[in-house]
Amino acid sequence: MNCFRCGAPLSSDEAAVYRRMVNRGAKDCLCIHCFAKEFGVTEELIREKIVQFKKMGCTLFAAQETEP
Repeated sequence: MNCFRCGAPLSSDEAAVYRRMVNRGAKDCLCIHCFAKEFGVTEELIREKIVQFKKMGCTLFAAQETEP
């Protein structure tokens, strides 16, 4: 999957955080850089949220890790 704004390849964490914070059913997602620009937050904040959601056991991240 690629970022729908810039075309960069997305990691499973980038897709999962977008789905968690924007639209759980999203088919297209933004990379961390474009996500931060779109919503006026820092990339570091998004990375911190990824860690937080993983520690909470968010299944969006667990499901992404098992995909090839």
